[in-house]
Amino acid sequence: MKKPAVLVIYTGGTIGMKAHPVTGELVPFRFEHVLEEVPELRKFGFQIDTLSFDPIIDSSNIIPDFWIRLALLIEEKYTLYDGFVILHGTDTMSYTASALSFMLKNPEKPVILTGSQLPIGMPRTDGKENFISAVEIAAQKRDDGHAMVPEVCIFFQEKLFRGNRTFKYNAEEFRAFRSPNYPPLAEAGIQIKYNTHAIKYPKKWGQKLEVCTRLGTDVAILKIFPGIEEKTGKALLNIPGLRAVILETYGRGNAPSLDWLLKSLTDAVAKDIIILNITQCPAGSVSMESYACGARLKKAGVLSGLDMTTEAALTKIMLLTGLHSDNKKVRELLTVSLSGEF
Repeated sequence: MKKPAVLVIYTGGTIGMKAHPVTGELVPFRFEHVLEEVPELRKFGFQIDTLSFDPIIDSSNIIPDFWIRLALLIEEKYTLYDGFVILHGTDTMSYTASALSFMLKNPEKPVILTGSQLPIGMPRTDGKENFISAVEIAAQKRDDGHAMVPEVCIFFQEKLFRGNRTFKYNAEEFRAFRSPNYPPLAEAGIQIKYNTHAIKYPKKWGQKLEVCTRLGTDVAILKIFPGIEEKTGKALLNIPGLRAVILETYGRGNAPSLDWLLKSLTDAVAKDIIILNITQCPAGSVSMESYACGARLKKAGVLSGLDMTTEAALTKIMLLTGLHSDNKKVRELLTVSLSGEF
């Protein structure tokens, strides 16, 4: 039987750092030597190959061109491996996972993003456990030979999440990511337990992977807050060339009943700008029918983002506006779940 093959792609981030033996300064190590840092991986008996971005990228510096590069790399290597593990900085990991979930169409293999809060060379690192479990999940197959988790995911602190359902919620604790609106796809304890009812499997296996690399960036985020001024809202909604705005609202999709705000949103929709309502709450869903404030937004032409994260909403809009010049088509597809994002 052919042993599972996993490609590890190191893009940057804390996990690939170690202390310099003389200065103690954290510096990147040569990632082709990863098995020296994590010798436990050899016990799996997998074929584990590594690729490292050159130069590596701090996740704070990630832009859509990086997602395109990463998606094309996966496409290039797709037939050679059973799964992929992407080592990535935590700050924008949920953005990358969300973007890849939309850019990779018809995935039948795992693409697991992981990283760490402490460098892999430190005694108390969370990096080893995250890395080891991510590799094991990436290689795991069902009894019928198909991948156990054919999705873009994030593995962190014993839990595997659908990537486009996550957000980073803690900058200091090992449990850095949460997915409050969707259950874990797997949980690692003594054994890895898979929640197969939550995993998105292809309706039909054997489809060719398609990669979408056209991303639109004429999008902005307007966060509602008490005391927001007219000049602030109008300045954003009147950006030249703007195609879409994510409106981060209170609770179940509410915003203050300010005449200027409602008029500005109505005018923006009349100019064919897409306004997508996303709640600021970490958990729960937009329901603009629940309160009068939300109903006014709906009347103005604002669309509901349901329970999407801001990260998923942003990257989905980028994909759709990149693919379609007609905003009517984009609006239609925003109401369709493309990759289990709502």
